Amino acid sequence: MLPIAYHPIYKHPLPEGHRFPMIKYELLPQQLLHEGTAVQSDFYSPSLPDMQHVLAVHKKEYVDELVNLTLDPRAVRKIGFPLSAELVERELRIAEGTIWGCHKAMEYGIAFNIAGGTHHAYSNRGEAFCLLNDQAIGAQYLINNKLAKKVLIVDLDVHQGNGTAEIFEGNNDIFTFSMHGKSNYPFKKETSDLDIALPDNTNDSEYLSILEETLPKLIDTEKPDFIFYLSGVDILASDKLGKLGCTIDGCRQRDEYVLSLCHKLNIPVQCSMGGGYSPDIKIIIEAHTNTYRTARHIYV
Repeated sequence: MLPIAYHPIYKHPLPEGHRFPMIKYELLPQQLLHEGTAVQSDFYSPSLPDMQHVLAVHKKEYVDELVNLTLDPRAVRKIGFPLSAELVERELRIAEGTIWGCHKAMEYGIAFNIAGGTHHAYSNRGEAFCLLNDQAIGAQYLINNKLAKKVLIVDLDVHQGNGTAEIFEGNNDIFTFSMHGKSNYPFKKETSDLDIALPDNTNDSEYLSILEETLPKLIDTEKPDFIFYLSGVDILASDKLGKLGCTIDGCRQRDEYVLSLCHKLNIPVQCSMGGGYSPDIKIIIEAHTNTYRTARHIYV
């Protein structure tokens, strides 16, 4: 089985011309089913989470303002989506999909969320298309429920996981590792437990060399018993919001390296998709689909 959290609400209606490629959340599961990488029984439709799990990482005042749709207009502008009850429900279901994925990863070695990787959500605010931080919620859930003693978040989106860094600052149970573009958003970075800022146009071989040098040492030192992997495909040279120089095959090799290492070391891994903003939607879908193809080859 390849456990995958997905709900139709993930594809949220946006104003005409909005730069966020929301259509990918509809096309990705269709592609996985079409080519046989996943079957219908792999998919789980997440319900709404226990709000205590959300409040374990997000401030109550912020969550209340989200749920009641009373967020300040300036705060809504920083999120980048028009605020609505459906949008908040979407974010809550994404968070529940990642919590479900924690259990499935412990059972099958790996689990996916078609959406998620909302790492720009801080404890008290949202930013850059992120309202609630799904992997932060999942990580704290594991610790609070004594399902893990040490969690490692491997954030390989092109943008720094600034919200995740803020949420877990000073938390010794959860180690945050972000490898991202140096000159990309956010322009004021937070401090993760380990940050690697890459120069513009970093290519496949440079990227993979740094990752292969860093990740095994990190795992050996921190000894996590659970890993969250944020597999953003905005490291591609074609990405309009990224400045790195990776190819689709380099992105696939990145996924293969991370997932093979988790599999070899028998560490459960939950994967959320993160960003991808190439102008051609086919490139985004192909790069995301490669993550699932790779996982199927390794785990199934």
